[in-house]
Amino acid sequence: MNQVAVIAGVGPGLGKALVRKFRQEGCRVGMLARSGSYLTSLEEEFRRGASGSGPPGVLAVPCDVTNPQQVSSAFNRVRETLGPVEILINHASQSAWKGLVDLSLEEFESAWRVAAYGALLCTREAVPDMLRKGSGTIIFTGATSSIRGRGGALDFSSAKFAVRGMAESLARELWPKGIHVAHVVIDGVIGPTEPRRQPTAAPSGPLLDPAAIADSYWSLVKQAPSAWTLEVDLRPFQEDFFV
Repeated sequence: MNQVAVIAGVGPGLGKALVRKFRQEGCRVGMLARSGSYLTSLEEEFRRGASGSGPPGVLAVPCDVTNPQQVSSAFNRVRETLGPVEILINHASQSAWKGLVDLSLEEFESAWRVAAYGALLCTREAVPDMLRKGSGTIIFTGATSSIRGRGGALDFSSAKFAVRGMAESLARELWPKGIHVAHVVIDGVIGPTEPRRQPTAAPSGPLLDPAAIADSYWSLVKQAPSAWTLEVDLRPFQEDFFV
């Protein structure tokens, strides 16, 4: 499948796993994030592992997703280099991990701007390409906090609730036009993308495998319109889950 995907909010965890999965499936991937140095190194890593000729498989595009001008420029660069956007993953998020008393107004607004406002800007850029083709996929990354407010993370929970509402609203608007919109609730702690080189304090309990999560994202892209999923929740298996 030779599609163009944009992953907004690529980091060393799930973001990298998503890039790897979508490249393995033959997609050309535009990677958006604020960290230009990390994106450049990741682009070089994927290019070193690629073979053959033709259009580049990955494209690093440093971008602040809360800045409308930067987002517009980023998507224009993706179109010029890779082609029209057919898949969008709104993955960017941010949190100060504070409660009401300690959380500043700026921190609260920043979390909303990255997760919700940033997703809006990226979606507005991608949808016209999809409408022209009459098909496309938009996936929003959610969390446990999308459906259950988390203590000590007022900004993150509020922003993730907003993202879930956006996904549901857009699904009603865009499904009839051939664009699959889905929301993924990641209900658990994501494990490392690469094996740990140094001993670190690991969270207790089972972890979600980033590669397995990426497989689930790809399954949403492949779904037939007659059986689209609006929301899927992912969590690691544990023996006492159904007790």
